[in-house]
Amino acid sequence: MAALLVALAAAPPNGVAGAEAATETAAPPVAVLPDVVVTATGTGRNPADLPYTTNTVNEETIRERKTSRTLPQVLSETPGVSVQQTAHGQESPYIRGFTGFRTVLLVDGIRLNNPTFREGPNQYWGLVDPLAIQRVEVVKGPSSVLYGSDAIGGTVNAITVEDIPDGFHPGAYYRFASAEESHTVRGETRGFHGERVSYAGGITWRTFGDLRGGRHTGLQENTGYDSFSGDTKVRWDVNKALRLTVAFMSVDQFDVPRTHATIHGISFHGTQIGTDLRRDLDNGHKLGYVRSEWHPDEPWLERVSLTLSYQLLTEEENRVRSNRRAIIQGYDDHTLGTTIAAVSPSAIGTWTYGAEYYGDFIDDSTRRDYNANGSLASVSRRGPVADDARYYTIGIFIQDEIRPCDPLAIIAGARYTFAQARADAADIDPDLSDAQAFRNLSENWQTVTGSLRGLYKLNDNLTPFAGVSQGFRAPNLSDLTRFDIARSGEQEIPAPGLDPEYFISYEAGLRARWESWGGTISYFYTDIDDMIVRYPTGQVTGAGDPIVTRDNVGDGYLHGVELGLDAKLYKGITAFGTFAWMEGMAETYATLARKSKEPISRILPAQWLLGLRWESDDRSFWAESTARFVLREDRLSPDDELDTQRIPPDGTPGYTLIGIRGGVRIEKHVHIFAGVENLANRDYRVHGSGVNGPGTNVIVGIEARL
Repeated sequence: MAALLVALAAAPPNGVAGAEAATETAAPPVAVLPDVVVTATGTGRNPADLPYTTNTVNEETIRERKTSRTLPQVLSETPGVSVQQTAHGQESPYIRGFTGFRTVLLVDGIRLNNPTFREGPNQYWGLVDPLAIQRVEVVKGPSSVLYGSDAIGGTVNAITVEDIPDGFHPGAYYRFASAEESHTVRGETRGFHGERVSYAGGITWRTFGDLRGGRHTGLQENTGYDSFSGDTKVRWDVNKALRLTVAFMSVDQFDVPRTHATIHGISFHGTQIGTDLRRDLDNGHKLGYVRSEWHPDEPWLERVSLTLSYQLLTEEENRVRSNRRAIIQGYDDHTLGTTIAAVSPSAIGTWTYGAEYYGDFIDDSTRRDYNANGSLASVSRRGPVADDARYYTIGIFIQDEIRPCDPLAIIAGARYTFAQARADAADIDPDLSDAQAFRNLSENWQTVTGSLRGLYKLNDNLTPFAGVSQGFRAPNLSDLTRFDIARSGEQEIPAPGLDPEYFISYEAGLRARWESWGGTISYFYTDIDDMIVRYPTGQVTGAGDPIVTRDNVGDGYLHGVELGLDAKLYKGITAFGTFAWMEGMAETYATLARKSKEPISRILPAQWLLGLRWESDDRSFWAESTARFVLREDRLSPDDELDTQRIPPDGTPGYTLIGIRGGVRIEKHVHIFAGVENLANRDYRVHGSGVNGPGTNVIVGIEARL
């Protein structure tokens, strides 16, 4: 429901979007606008006035400074975020220790999470084209009051183009990267038709060759893939009070190899090489929505917004085992969403309230097994998740922003959530002829979550903030009905009867800003209750794969520190730095018969980033150098120790990456940018990844827009 308010606040009637927050060091946008963050509260706020830890990345940073090839890579320099790579085309950001279905991804405030999302890292964040995005906002920690189930580690909102200039403005973008052997080409246009209709859209084509690692890694075979995407957005200002928006976006990835599971994987400090001959995925995502935004001229009602959305997520996996027997499986997930939300000023604060509904309908979940000679061996009744399954969520929330006195701001809110999962036993059971039987799935969960946060401006320079926020995650169809491969060759089976997970996060921080320097430091502690974790059943499949399932046993905690600083040194020269450390423990099954407290899976290793940036007075030239230091991570959970194809037995080695980048603007319309990543050509792997990172990587590109 807050999904709507996010986009509503990001698109005021005059057609000018809020600019980027200063919480992440980044190049300022071409037109310097007031700093605004909308995701944290559902209404636009200066980040200095928010009792949250937030980070924002603007369009110029995405395209030219970081030249981000995927949406997860946009977050790669954000404090407290680690971008895991199961494969070159499958990336998943860990935010404050959580990823996958314990983080929420929004596009224009519309939830992309669906009930088929798997535990741990998954590939679905890669199904959003970063070149269609004008601003990415990150809110750290639980946000279940605004965003419901899954909003535990953090919430990321990818906001499409809102700042549309008058006239007709076609554009083109090209990026080449040597270690990726990649080419990215985009054609696009933005502008106004008449005085009331604006539009933006484009088409992007990407091709990636095999990824080349550091000096000892060399070429990592079977890592390349292709993708194609398109997007369009049309806004009609019917009158001064009413705006209608229609948008559609589509991304398809083709033959993305899960390399570590195949014979083409590489051994990194003792990791095992997979045995599959092939394991490729085709993934696709389509999102269309219609939104109306009404700004009535009423003192008690600031705005009302209604959004209707439809999404289609498709997945197909082609796996060829070592004996040449093949499996082709996949599913379609259709998601219908409706959100209505409003903002009302009052004598006791600004009220944000509304309701949302999402319904997911699984279709064409299939599995076909083939003999080594290519002949069809069998057809299963279902694929990775139960066919014809249904999942519904309804949320109602209210939030109030109060200022009892000028220096003090308090934000309090609560949300009621209802979730339901349904599937027939015949659609859960892949083989009705065997002895294993399943019952019909019809489970409901209800919960109320709350949040209380505040800040106090000591003076114009120092603002301490603190808060407590609840988060929860209802079991999804992946928890309840999944038959599929997990981690390094395990077979996961359904786990009916699960309860929701609950989290309470406490946070305190200090935001400082003087004329020439500033920054933010925060400490958080998250209490974990009934987290759903995988554990071995002690059984194996006919092919010899260990069988795992899930249970609510993961009681524990997670805490950490995040720091971001920047300082203007001299005439366009800025130094900046970030630091992040975290530690956590949770109960799990160390063995089938014994529970014990173990480290959180894939915990973020301590790391910091240092950088120096120069920009000319007229912004025609800029240059930047960065150094990233990541320490060794050997705090391994039992899950990590079983993930033998991705995580070395003694932990993931630390590394240092040094890079340079810069750009030049030719007149107003042409921007040329270039950079070199990993100057020392180091061999490295982000903790939990299945491929090594690129070696020395030369990136060059050009953007032209009339």
